[in-house]
Amino acid sequence: MIYITNGYLIEPKSGKEGYYDILIKGDKIAGIVKPGTPLSDLLAQKGMQEEGEQLEHEQLQQIDAAGKIIAPGLIDVHVHFRDPGFTHKEDIMTGAAAAAKGGFTSVVLMANTKPAVDNEDTLAYVIEKGKKTGIHVYTCANVTMGLQGKQLVDMEALSKAGAAGFTDDGIPLLDEKILREALQRAAKLGKPVSLHEENPAYITNNGINAGKAAEYYGIGGSPREAEISMVERDIRIALQEEADLSIQHISTREAVELVRRAKKQSRHIFAEAAPHHFTLTEEAVIKHGTLAKMNPPLREEADRMAIIEGLRDGTIDMIATDHAPHSAEEKAKPITEAPSGIIGLETALSLGIRELVRPGYLTMRQLVEKMSLAPATLYHLDAGYLAENGPADLVILDEKAQWTAGNYASKASNSPFTGETMPGVVAYTVCSGKIVYQAK
Repeated sequence: MIYITNGYLIEPKSGKEGYYDILIKGDKIAGIVKPGTPLSDLLAQKGMQEEGEQLEHEQLQQIDAAGKIIAPGLIDVHVHFRDPGFTHKEDIMTGAAAAAKGGFTSVVLMANTKPAVDNEDTLAYVIEKGKKTGIHVYTCANVTMGLQGKQLVDMEALSKAGAAGFTDDGIPLLDEKILREALQRAAKLGKPVSLHEENPAYITNNGINAGKAAEYYGIGGSPREAEISMVERDIRIALQEEADLSIQHISTREAVELVRRAKKQSRHIFAEAAPHHFTLTEEAVIKHGTLAKMNPPLREEADRMAIIEGLRDGTIDMIATDHAPHSAEEKAKPITEAPSGIIGLETALSLGIRELVRPGYLTMRQLVEKMSLAPATLYHLDAGYLAENGPADLVILDEKAQWTAGNYASKASNSPFTGETMPGVVAYTVCSGKIVYQAK
C-alpha cells in the first residue's frame, strides 16, 4: 500500500480541490480523506482492519506531499515511440520512461511505424511491449493500408484487437471518399479518427512557416492555407457523418475558429494543441534551426495567441505533445532535409504552467483537465480522475520548484527548450498503484 499525505488535490472530474490524504491499495485508490486522519481510522472506515493488523508484516510506503499538488496521471494522446522500425530514434521502453518522468501515466501511440499498424500482428506487438513499461500504452491503428490513403484497413478487426482509435498521422487523408467511409465505420465502432491537417498541394518545404522563417532560409515553406483547407473539409464531412473527429496539433488562428464554429453544431468535434504551438512562433526556427522545425510549422504570434484563447474558452479540448524523437545526426542535416518534430513529454507540463497558468490564461485545474480528463474522454479511457475505487494513476508535482530542461529519459534530445529553466517538477508518477518515476 501507498499512503500519500498532506498534498493539495486537484481533481478535474468532480472539481474537488483541497488538502487530502490518499490511500492506494493494489491498483486502486482505497480512500481519499482529510489530512490528519490516522491510518488506522481510515482502514477501519474502509473495512480494512485486517490489512491494518498486517501492516507490520507488509511494506507500507508513505509519501509526504506537503507543498505539492496531487493530480490525475497525465494522458498524452499523440506520441511517436518509433517502435517498430525506427528504434534508433526511440522505442516503447524509452518513450514510456520519458512519459513517466513527465508525469504521464497513459499515452496513445501514433501508427506511422515500419511496418505500419495496419494489421493485427503489428498492433499486438505494440500492445504487448507496452504492457512491460509500467505505464498504460495504447495505440491507434492506421486508417489506410501502409498510410497510402488508398485502401481502408480492417477497422473492425483492429478495433476488436485493441486499437484505441485510427489515424494516418503524418500524412493527410486526401481522398474524400476514403475519409467519409472511415468516419462512418469509426462512428459505428465508437472510436475517434485523428487527422493530420496539411494539404501537400500548398507546401513547397514542410516544417517551416511560409512567412518570415521561410524568407530567412530562402525557401517557399508551408503556408497556413495547407492546414485551413483540410480542417474546413474534414470538419464538414465529420459533421455530416456525426463521427468523433480530432483535429491534431492545430497551428493557425483560422483553424481554431473553424473548430469553434463546428463545436456549436456538434459534440463530435475535438481539437488538440501542442505545447510548442502555444509557446513558440516562427522566430524560434530562425533561432534554433531544425530543432524548431515541425509539422505543422510554428506560425505567427497571432496564431499562438489564438491557440491560447482556444484552450481558454474550450474550443481546443486537450494538450497533446506530438512527441517526435529524431537522432542528432538527422537533425544536423540542412533545414530542408532534416525531419520535422521535437520531443515533448518531459517539458509539456512545465510549459503549460509557464505559458498558460502563470500568465493567468488557465487555472491549474483547467491545465490538469486538458492534460488528463479531456484526452481520456476522447479515447474512452478509465483515467483522468481521482476517486475512491478509481484507478491509482496520479502525479505528484511541485509547481513552484524549477529544473533545467535536458538530461532527458527519452532516447532523443531534439528540443528547442534544452537549457531553459522550467517551472514545475514531477516528484512522483504513480501508475496502477506503483511508483514508476521518482525524482532524485
